[in-house]
Amino acid sequence: MTRPAKRTEVTAHAPSAHPTARKSSPTQTPPTARASAETRAPVPHRVPTTPRTPLDHVPPPALRAGADGLVREINDAAALLLPRTTPGSPLTGTAPDWFAGAHARAVREGLPGIARGPLDGRTYEASPVRHKGGEFTWWLRDAGEEERLRAALSTERARNALLDEASTQLLSSLNADRALAVTARLAARHLADAAVVVSPWRGRRVELVLGVAGGAPLTRSVRADPAEVPGLVEALQGFPPVPSRWLDPAQYPDWALPEGFGTPASVLVTPMPGHGVPAGALVLLRKEGGRTFGDDEESLARLFALRAGTAVSAALLYAEQAALTKTLTRELLPPPLHRVDGIDLAGGYRASADRERVGGDFYDVHPAAGGTDGECFVVLGDVCGKGLEAAILTGKIRNTLHALLPLAADHQRVLSLLNAALLTSHHTRFATLVLASARAEADGGVRLRVTSAGHPQPLLVRTDGTVEQAGTNGTLVGVLPEVRATTDTVRLAPGETCLLYTDGITEARGGPLGETMFGEDRLSRAASECAGMPAGAIVERVRMLAEQWVGAGRHDDMAVVAITAPKRGQKTAGPA
Repeated sequence: MTRPAKRTEVTAHAPSAHPTARKSSPTQTPPTARASAETRAPVPHRVPTTPRTPLDHVPPPALRAGADGLVREINDAAALLLPRTTPGSPLTGTAPDWFAGAHARAVREGLPGIARGPLDGRTYEASPVRHKGGEFTWWLRDAGEEERLRAALSTERARNALLDEASTQLLSSLNADRALAVTARLAARHLADAAVVVSPWRGRRVELVLGVAGGAPLTRSVRADPAEVPGLVEALQGFPPVPSRWLDPAQYPDWALPEGFGTPASVLVTPMPGHGVPAGALVLLRKEGGRTFGDDEESLARLFALRAGTAVSAALLYAEQAALTKTLTRELLPPPLHRVDGIDLAGGYRASADRERVGGDFYDVHPAAGGTDGECFVVLGDVCGKGLEAAILTGKIRNTLHALLPLAADHQRVLSLLNAALLTSHHTRFATLVLASARAEADGGVRLRVTSAGHPQPLLVRTDGTVEQAGTNGTLVGVLPEVRATTDTVRLAPGETCLLYTDGITEARGGPLGETMFGEDRLSRAASECAGMPAGAIVERVRMLAEQWVGAGRHDDMAVVAITAPKRGQKTAGPA
């Protein structure tokens, strides 16, 4: 390899500023023009005159030196670290002593080794590669860079591990109180000496969850002003957090401190963003004598608070929806039945899915009142579909029928008005119904009028085990402009039952292959076996057989109601 020329630099100027340019001018330039030209002249810059060397094609700092200790070539990266070291200059006096000494030892002993020493404010390693003629190429590497990268990687892994743990624990439950406690516990363990989770204040009380490293979170409700905590009001309103260095720990109130914590040395307050509104605020505390919060720690705290706020907000939203669902379900569930107006009544219901409590099947019982001619009014229906959508229409039908109670004695008119109401609604679903008006007679029997509108015919269970179908049928409700139905009047002797049911019972599929319907024959046999039983026992028996038939298979909503003329001296089975 040839020895390159010594690297030098010259100063370049604009041509107009060169002396020969001024001599060749035929006229003298006016002072103002000369000043303008000097103003526009480019700023002098350095121009390298040494051609690039092979080492310039590699990024790491490198230089080549001979056995005489003179530098043969040096790339730009090394020149930035060793500005006094140039091609042709000796290492001794231009490079650090540890580096020049390492080269001298390598030349003298012929056994080059890695040298290490300070350079440019950092610790560098110099690794030699031996060439012919006693020359060495030295590669320089920042020895601390790997350690810094390893430390940064370790820190980032710890951050990610904390955030992963927070996400896992916070999202493992939809309980808001548990989410707040987990937030305080994790924050105190990983982010500070203590953590305080503040819920959005309502009224004059502030709800706190306090966590201390190594301890269990505690809840506290205090009558206080959140403005006493620096930066807390802004955080609870969702504003960006105030930097920790701007907060005065001495102003932190005792009511927001864990028991026996003492005066904090550093305070960090950050919002916990939620769904549209803040879910609260997170306050981190460090004890006196501890370090203050740095920028990276504040960034991590904000990320942690974001996850905590999302989890708490989701839990609160779930709690609100659960409460609303519970209220709606309570209104939509069929009522418990018992003896009404001397008539034994029982009902049973099972939704199509175990996770749902309401569906498209329903029943209602209205005791005798004005407009019913002293009759107890019983309704059992089945809305097309299942689940929540069917339950919504079920609620509408039940409310409409309740409004039509003064007309309950006229089944045809009730069905016609209900049909008109469904046709004018935005729903496209239909329903089947069976209406029953029952009156207890002096001899203990029950006089019963039943009307079916597209619904399975009720079964009459006699005392001798005979099962008959009531002679009633009709069209669906909510499909045709007019609904037509026939009414059958029957009498139940003491101990006899009229069984109303939905097609979810007879169409329940089960058996060896899970494809055979329960069917009307099985239902009739089951009803016959229950002859003379109280209403509650009959309903329970039918439900049990149908549920055993379907097993774990899918099924439609199931509903069954028994209207029984009680035997003399027979007590009611109570609510079903």
